[in-house]
Amino acid sequence: MSPFGVPSVDLLSEQIEAVLVDPATTHGLARALRAASKEIKLHRYHHASRHAWPNGRIDDKPAKVQIGGGAHRIDGFFNIDLVPPADLLWDIREGIPLQDDSAEEIFSEHFLEHIDYPRSVKHYVREAHRVLVQGGRIVTGVPDAALALSQYPGALEGSDEMIRRWYAKRDGLGDINTRLDLVNLVFRDQDDDPTYTPHLWAYDHDKLVQLFTEAGFTTVEPWTFDPTIANPKRQWGSVYVIATK
Repeated sequence: MSPFGVPSVDLLSEQIEAVLVDPATTHGLARALRAASKEIKLHRYHHASRHAWPNGRIDDKPAKVQIGGGAHRIDGFFNIDLVPPADLLWDIREGIPLQDDSAEEIFSEHFLEHIDYPRSVKHYVREAHRVLVQGGRIVTGVPDAALALSQYPGALEGSDEMIRRWYAKRDGLGDINTRLDLVNLVFRDQDDDPTYTPHLWAYDHDKLVQLFTEAGFTTVEPWTFDPTIANPKRQWGSVYVIATK
């Protein structure tokens, strides 16, 4: 079967697991294989959904769509995500599987920083522009890199608010030793911890404006935080914009 077929992927997954349990496997190889194993799992979800509608787009036309919501569900929003629970399991890096000019609103928070820039990020933003109706809007929230950078250089106190709000429960708390460590976490959070999805790019307000403007959105403005939609724990330290087609 094709190397992209499910049986071949399953065999590869078994081989990876066998190498991971080998005590002789080096840390570097194990780290790379854990990432590959995760991508294989995501491929399985994507593969199953893709074959349900060969043209790559679902027939339903949800008016409100949440991207990458994870366990944070919003009433009235159709949630598309890589992993359960979700209304549709789909790899957004491969596009948004909705019809042209079909959605009125898209919402995502703390998702954009987890996909690669520029290929997947710019593709996703262009896709959002395609699926939104004229006048439709997309709200995007991300960790605010400007906040982390505004405090650098400077001394790091044990009571630092960013540590307390974002990282106090992390096993690697003892490795946050300098202000630059916090900057690195915003830019590439938990790159070596398999329980977390790493950050691949950092954003501030200006970058979000540039990104959505480049994709053809007519206006990009700050979004007033709404806890009935957004996750309240994301309010501190995040930057949100609303872009209108």
